[in-house]
Amino acid sequence: MANRDTVTYELKQGNTVVYVGTTNNPERRQQEHDKSGKSFTKMAITSRKMTPDGAMKKEATRLDTYRQNHRGSNPKYNKTIDG
Repeated sequence: MANRDTVTYELKQGNTVVYVGTTNNPERRQQEHDKSGKSFTKMAITSRKMTPDGAMKKEATRLDTYRQNHRGSNPKYNKTIDG
């Protein structure tokens, strides 16, 4: 059975989503985003722990929904169609 250790998350600048991603270590990932220069005010965990494959599917669904609501555009820091 695959580990259920991965979550989806959003980086937000105020109420605006600027990034959607997955991680198995939110604290480390937040530090990586800080060091890379991304501007955000909070990191919100948006799922329960799940398998990495399940988290990637949830991320893709969230990005699809975001694009539907934002004229086809990704969040500011998501550069590709799948994140």
